[in-house]
Amino acid sequence: MTRQAHLNVFLSTGGYHESGWLVQDYDTVTDGGIAHYRSATRTAERGVLDSVFLADVPNLTKFRARYFPQIRWDPITLLAVLGADTSHIGLFGTASTTYNEPYELARRFATLDHTTGGRAGWNIVTTSNPAVAANFGLEGHPEHGNRYARAAEFVDVVRRLWDGWEDDAIVGDRSSGLWAEPDRIHPADFHGEFYDVAGALPVPRPPQGHPVLAQAGSSPAGIDLAGQVADVVFTPQPTIAAGQAFRAKLQAASRRHGRDENSVRILPGLAFVLGSTEREAVERRRELEDRADPELRWRNLAHNAGLDQSLIDPNLPLSPEVAATARSPFAQYIVTEALASGRPFGELGAVLTGLPGGLEFTGTPEQLADLIESWVLEGGSDGFTLQPTTVPDSLELFVDHVVPILQNRGVHRTEYSGATLRDHLGLPDIPSPHRAPVSADSHRR
Repeated sequence: MTRQAHLNVFLSTGGYHESGWLVQDYDTVTDGGIAHYRSATRTAERGVLDSVFLADVPNLTKFRARYFPQIRWDPITLLAVLGADTSHIGLFGTASTTYNEPYELARRFATLDHTTGGRAGWNIVTTSNPAVAANFGLEGHPEHGNRYARAAEFVDVVRRLWDGWEDDAIVGDRSSGLWAEPDRIHPADFHGEFYDVAGALPVPRPPQGHPVLAQAGSSPAGIDLAGQVADVVFTPQPTIAAGQAFRAKLQAASRRHGRDENSVRILPGLAFVLGSTEREAVERRRELEDRADPELRWRNLAHNAGLDQSLIDPNLPLSPEVAATARSPFAQYIVTEALASGRPFGELGAVLTGLPGGLEFTGTPEQLADLIESWVLEGGSDGFTLQPTTVPDSLELFVDHVVPILQNRGVHRTEYSGATLRDHLGLPDIPSPHRAPVSADSHRR
């Protein structure tokens, strides 16, 4: 049987390309709101995709608002709305372990999993942007290693909270007046290096056992965390060979933590522009690039590397002194490219666009289907996190023209065979660590 691709789609206002909102025909003030996400999610479900994904940083990068939409709705609240609009598609939301508390976040994701019938996924991030700290009244942003150590413990607490209710904790016996058996509800009683959490959640165990856990870090610490806790990994990978090498690292991390090395789904980012011919696709890409502002490009590149923009002259190459101050998950890639090229930083901003180190495609539906099929069959990935350069336009083109090709080749499902996100991803539900369910009759008083 041909391996099937798992397809997750990144949703944003206007699209993944910063010029996406400029080249589409919709009301730029009113149509980029909640209705935009509802329509896009219904389109993704029409394409029988595994899931939609909402990124998040609890901060406004003010200079970007000059150039393209910067509205970030609370992901979990918005996903609850999208779940009510749909019946099968999975719903991934990003939430930071650095700027949340385990008890409250565990309750919110458990609630989302219940309200959507088991379709919730949590994208675990530690937050790389140091500017976020000031929004939470903190003097400083925790350093990289500390954030990942805290994240591992945070997830441990959350999973313990999700497991607090046994599957048969609710008895609901009117004759005896017994609604729930207190002995089957277990407090977290967690006392770690970073967190102390005493009680149980006021929410029963989620339908999937645990919502699906995704992780986006590709640094050594990020890979180790993914090997320890993740079901899905979002990652930038430019080639099949790079994807295969990343898989080997992730498998080694999974083995170190006593997990099945094939238990994690790898979904690299894939930004795309489609056309009925190569020429049409190239023209659409050129239209996007022609509308891109050079000022935004170099400032955004500096921001992605964690560089102080005031220290950069876009007409000169990046100096080693400024490069040494880089602080972000993508800093090494950007700085290495900048120093090796010797090009003015402003020119580099026109070249290094999108997700640094990621995969960008321009071509026909058949060519994109070829790419997806080859990556999956050769083990470079288990599918992709699709990053439509324009939303809704590129997403609709993918669903209407690429999906049927993949379906005809047996690389993509023709209908949903299960009800939960774990079903879509071929992942087992997480069984309760407590005793097997017992008949309610044996506990009547």
